[in-house]
Amino acid sequence: MTMTSFDLQLAFVLLVSCLSYSKSRIPTTLDGPFLPETRRFDPSLRRGSEDVPMEDPRLAKKVRSNFPEQIALAASFSSTSMWISWVTGDAVIGKNVKPLDPSSVGSEVWYGEESGKYTFVRNGKAVVYSQLYPFEGLLNYTSGIIHHVRLDGLKPGTRYYFKCGDTSLKAMSEEHSLKTFPSSHSEKFPHKIAVVGDLGLTSNSTATITHLARNDPSLILMVGDLTYANQYQTTGGKGVPCYSCAFPDVPIRETYQPRWDGWGRFMEPLTSKIPMMVIEGNHEIETQIGGMNFSSYQARFAVPAQESRSNSSFYYSFNAGGVHFIMLGAYVNYNQTGAQYAWLKEDLIKVDRVETPWVVASWHPPWYNSYSSHYQEFECMRQEMEGLLYHYRVDIVFSGHVHAYERMNRVYNYTLDSCGPVYITVGDGGNIEQIDVDHADDSGKCPSQNDNIPEIGGVCHINFSSGPAKGKFCWDQQPEWSAFRESSFGHGILEVINSTYALWTWHRNQDAYKESSRGDQIYIVRQPELCMPNLEKTYSNNESSNSNSLFKASVAGLMVNFMLPQLF
Repeated sequence: MTMTSFDLQLAFVLLVSCLSYSKSRIPTTLDGPFLPETRRFDPSLRRGSEDVPMEDPRLAKKVRSNFPEQIALAASFSSTSMWISWVTGDAVIGKNVKPLDPSSVGSEVWYGEESGKYTFVRNGKAVVYSQLYPFEGLLNYTSGIIHHVRLDGLKPGTRYYFKCGDTSLKAMSEEHSLKTFPSSHSEKFPHKIAVVGDLGLTSNSTATITHLARNDPSLILMVGDLTYANQYQTTGGKGVPCYSCAFPDVPIRETYQPRWDGWGRFMEPLTSKIPMMVIEGNHEIETQIGGMNFSSYQARFAVPAQESRSNSSFYYSFNAGGVHFIMLGAYVNYNQTGAQYAWLKEDLIKVDRVETPWVVASWHPPWYNSYSSHYQEFECMRQEMEGLLYHYRVDIVFSGHVHAYERMNRVYNYTLDSCGPVYITVGDGGNIEQIDVDHADDSGKCPSQNDNIPEIGGVCHINFSSGPAKGKFCWDQQPEWSAFRESSFGHGILEVINSTYALWTWHRNQDAYKESSRGDQIYIVRQPELCMPNLEKTYSNNESSNSNSLFKASVAGLMVNFMLPQLF
C-alpha cells in the first residue's frame, strides 16, 4: 500500500507528538521556529590567544628538500576520484627571490587497495607562486613547488593506500591512506562532516583541531580565513589581532607567507587522511603588486572547479554520497548577470534530489548575522543570490567571518519560512583576531551604515520595511530569525542520518574533555513533500514507492531521536 501525502503528514504529527514527552530528546527543526536564545561570553575564558610561533616543532619542516610535505586530500566532483596535493623544495623570502622550476620535481602518486601494493600510478601538475612587494623595507616570497594529482577510476566507499613524490629522484613520501566517499545515493552519506571557519593558528586553533580530530570526521569543510598570514609584516615578527591598529602607515597590507607553510605542516596529520574542502575568505585576498589577489589560495588548494563545470576555483561543487555541496565565492562577482550566478543556477538545476536529497551550501561571510561585527556586510550578495537558493530548496548554509557561533531558524528574506535553509555561522575556529562578543541589538552596539564595508563587492545596507524592526537598521532585541548564539571557540559536526534527518552538533573547545557535552545540537529535518511538491510525482513513480521510503526514513530518524539522544 502506498502512503498518501495525508498519511505521511499524520504520521509525522503523531510521532512528533509522542516524542515530545521525552524531556531529554534532541530538538528538531520541526519543533521550531524557536524563541531566540543568547548564551553570553564566559568571562572566565580568554577572548583570544597569540599565534603559535614558527619555531614550534609542529610548524617546522621535517623532510629533505625534494621529499613531499604538507600532504593534503581534497574531494573531486564524484566518489570515483580524489585530489592529492603536496609541497616539495624550499620557499624563499628576501629582497630578490628566484622562483623554483616546477618541472624539476615530478608529481606522481602510486596507489592501490592493499597496503604496500601500488598497482596504479597517476601524474599531475606542479606550480610555484610569488608574493611580491617592491617597497622599501618589505620582503618578497616565492613558494616551494606545489603538486596536484587527481586520481580517477576509484571505487566508491573504498580504502586506498598511496605514496606521493618523484620516483626518479627516489623522493617518495611514507605510505598514507584515503577512503573514497559513497556513490550518490539517497541512503548513503559521509560518516561525519566537520565544519570550521576562521581557524588561524593560535593555541585556540590547535584546541579546535585537536577536538575536531577526536570527533573522527570523513570530510572537513573549511569555510574561509585559513592562516591569517596577513596579520603579519613581510619580515615576520609577531602577529597582531588588529592589523590597521598595529601597522597604520604601511604602503600595502603585507603578509608573511611562511605562515602558510607552517599551517600546511600543522594540518598535515589531518589533511593527509581526511579530504578538506576550502573556500576563500577575506584573509585570503592578500593583495600584492599589480593588484594580484588570492595567489596563495589559488596555488595551494586543489578544488573540483573544472569537474563541476565552474571556470573559477572561487566557486565549485561536489558530491559525497547523498549530499551535494556547493561552495560559493563572496569575493568575486556574484551578481545575477555574472558567471558565478549562471553557474550556480545550472548546478542547482542538475541536482537529482531523489538520488542526492541533501544540498549544503557554504561561503565565507554570513547573510544572516545578529552580531555587530560584519552586520549586513554582504547584504548585496544576499539580495542577488538568496532567491535562487530558496527556489531550489537548499537545506543548510554554513558560513564563517563572524568570530562566534549562531544558528538561525529557517528563514527567507528576513522572514521565518518553514522551507527556508537553516543558516549556521561557525567563524569560531580560534584565530588571532579574537572572539566577537557584541550583538547589533545590544544597547549602543548597533554599527553605523558606514561600518562593515566589504573588501571586495558593493554595499546594500537596508532598513527593515516590516516586522519588529520596521524602519530601523538594527533590531532592538535578538531577531526572531536568530535561534541561538554564543561567543565561544569551537567547530561543528554534521551527521546525515537519512534522506530527511541530519544531526547538527556544535562543539565548544571548553567542552573537549567533558563526556556527552555539546554547545548546541539539533536534528535538521527536510520536508520534501511540503517544500518540494514538484517532486511528488517523481517519488511516486520510482519503484518500491519512494513515498514509503520517505516515510520509513522519517520514522527511522524519529526513532533515533527518541531512543539514542544520550549518545550524542
